[in-house]
Amino acid sequence: MNTKYDINTIERIILKKYRKLLYSPMVKAIKEYNMIKPNDKVAVCISGGKDSLLLAKSLELFNRYTDDSFSLEFIAMDPGFTKENRMILENACQYLHIPVKIFETDVFAVANKMNSESPCYLCARRRRGALYEFAQSLGCNKIALGHHYDDIIETTMLNILYAGNFGTMLPRLKADNYENMELIRPLTYVREKDIINYTKYIELQPMNCGCAIASKKVNSKRAEVKEILAQLRKQNPLIDKSIFASGKNVYLDTVQGFRFQNKKYNFLEFLDEE
Repeated sequence: MNTKYDINTIERIILKKYRKLLYSPMVKAIKEYNMIKPNDKVAVCISGGKDSLLLAKSLELFNRYTDDSFSLEFIAMDPGFTKENRMILENACQYLHIPVKIFETDVFAVANKMNSESPCYLCARRRRGALYEFAQSLGCNKIALGHHYDDIIETTMLNILYAGNFGTMLPRLKADNYENMELIRPLTYVREKDIINYTKYIELQPMNCGCAIASKKVNSKRAEVKEILAQLRKQNPLIDKSIFASGKNVYLDTVQGFRFQNKKYNFLEFLDEE
């Protein structure tokens, strides 16, 4: 188990050394999008990866020092990890003094059985549903996920290039199938490179999701998009900001169609009304 820093030092690193890069952007997103309200009970979902581990520790600090009155539960799902990955998850939480509650499911087995070549979509949906259910059982009304700035722009590009639609990750959204539940993404303004640097600095050993994609056994479209973005940055260093901003600047009078609340609209409907 990691022992480079004690927990007090790790917390100071987040609050001081990496405050401008990690902690302050998180607080900005929480405030700007009104993610956490008084008396909320938030389930912080920990995958064992670098992003969710940072989120868990940072939200714990935010809860400790903010005047807002809310509570946290730290939850992690074991969807079929190997013993080695399960140990990495447990050790990382222990190193960061995160009181995690781990529950088990068969998500990996089911997703791989139904679509072994590309299990990610089904796996993600089933994992999200299991997290909602467990969070509800603990009395939570929100779940917090560790998606960051780069996840958002990569998802935008994935949808454009491979799904034929324009869509991105929202900072917060209401759950469709779970009454009075909401999802929030406090790391919306945090860059992945800064999370990586922080993780290396404290010598934290995060885990991957343990699935075929993470093990590079099958092709990952997200990896392709990362490479595309890396090439685009060489020509335009501001490309990330432009893609992120596009999600806030959609001109509906210039698009051929859009969906809203599961209903599809065509530009001709509005053109013919003029």
